[in-house]
Amino acid sequence: MRAPPLPTLSVLLAGLAQAVAVAVPGSGQPLWWLQILSLSVLAWQLRRCAGTVPSWSSSTWSESPRRAPWQSDWRGAAWLGWVFATAWLCGTFWWLFISMHTYGGLAAPLAVLAVLALAAALALYYAAACAIFFKLFSTNPGTRWSWAAIIFSATWTLAELARGRWFTGFPWGAGGYAHTQGPLAGYAPWVGVYGIGAVAAWAAFMLPGLVSSPKGRLRRAAGLIVVVLVVPLGARWLIPSFTHSSGHLDVALLQGNIPQDQKFQPGTGVNDALRWYGAALMDSRAALTVAPETALPLLPRQLPPGYWEDLQARYRGPERAALIGIPLGNARDGYTNSVVGLKPGQTEVQRYDKHHLVPFGEFIPPFFQWFLDLMNIPLGEFRRGALAQPLFDWRGQRLAPNICYEDLFGEELGARFADPQRAPTIMVNLSNIAWFGDSVAIDQHLQISRMRALEFQRPMLRATNTGATVIIDHRGRVVASLPRLTRGSLEGTVEGRSGNTPYASWVALLGLWPLWALALAVLVVAASLARRARD
Repeated sequence: MRAPPLPTLSVLLAGLAQAVAVAVPGSGQPLWWLQILSLSVLAWQLRRCAGTVPSWSSSTWSESPRRAPWQSDWRGAAWLGWVFATAWLCGTFWWLFISMHTYGGLAAPLAVLAVLALAAALALYYAAACAIFFKLFSTNPGTRWSWAAIIFSATWTLAELARGRWFTGFPWGAGGYAHTQGPLAGYAPWVGVYGIGAVAAWAAFMLPGLVSSPKGRLRRAAGLIVVVLVVPLGARWLIPSFTHSSGHLDVALLQGNIPQDQKFQPGTGVNDALRWYGAALMDSRAALTVAPETALPLLPRQLPPGYWEDLQARYRGPERAALIGIPLGNARDGYTNSVVGLKPGQTEVQRYDKHHLVPFGEFIPPFFQWFLDLMNIPLGEFRRGALAQPLFDWRGQRLAPNICYEDLFGEELGARFADPQRAPTIMVNLSNIAWFGDSVAIDQHLQISRMRALEFQRPMLRATNTGATVIIDHRGRVVASLPRLTRGSLEGTVEGRSGNTPYASWVALLGLWPLWALALAVLVVAASLARRARD
């Protein structure tokens, strides 16, 4: 049965608030408390949907005598979860419209439908999570509300993991990214962004219970929530850092601000990019200079005569090195979205080929060639690089490049930390977010990079075409930045770090499987308890 409008409207608005929490339009800052508060609205409605109200007259859930018909069905829970997630995801990556319509030439109505379809499809993970949550406790009204919060956290975490991994994964805007600042940030080096999301989901479910709980239980519940929020702060004080300094490096991060509608156009954007980036690379005096994704938008053999040879000669000297975004390959072997590393003493140019490709932008999913044919997006088919590729060693630092939204997949970056003695000391992201205009996508991507810095306690250098070009330290703080949509070079010093965080150690060995296993174990126990309650 269809849910009445008031619960639907409340979770729709809460979903939009969840999107805002990751990066507030205008300031670009995350709001950790809004992420928890907005998710608690869904939790409140799910409690009512289950036919229980948080009267908290006892330690268990109480039957509500005023249940509407739709509230007795798992379909009501699934509907609310789907509405919340669809609003949240549309509000998070609405800027895909810009890439498809403004730069891809797709008709505006089709671009809107494409964004809605993607959000609605990904929201099915959360609809399933809410339906499973309903099933697990609706048959057992005696479920303790504190245990129900753990069940909700487990099902929600499974939905986040599925969105982040299945069908190549698209975890952009996951709830944990709202916590690059705030108390839960301290959990990052232990459990990563999905672990933070699980703690936040637990807190969101606990929060509505504080409204009408008896004083004794109110104090206990509030105390438990405070402890969970304060523990990472205490751990940060007791264990200042899992990593130690590996020295400093002077860097220059280039931001060319080449308009996306001209970037691959001969005579305009291509010439502008070759001229500006070429001059900046030749003139830089930093120990390491980084030019963003496809800064040089032509294959090396297509560059003007002497251009590539002059760059290589410039970085054969003993003082300087460069990482440069450029496409590589040929028609026979395929093309790659790559980073080339230039430094003294090379017998051949070092390269990093992007591993995690963007659907539709860098590869065509099966049966979707017709969709790509509707747009005019250059370089639409790339070959995938290996997962763990050689690091770029320079001046005592081990640099790990990643391209564009690859830093969204911390578990893949973690593969390079399997050997702590050879783990990266500095991470480098080369991006081109100009596809999405002057939108909140720039700010959201910055929060993603900050989370990676927190998880691995490594600095992150970001060189981008239009922003955010920044230096992030190992504590996730932005210590230097260029204004967005400007042309310039960000010069500064970065401190490399050695040593593994707990998260780096276990994710390098096991990936995200420990989180999958823990969440599934909770559901197995919950299902067993529900079966006993029915018998």
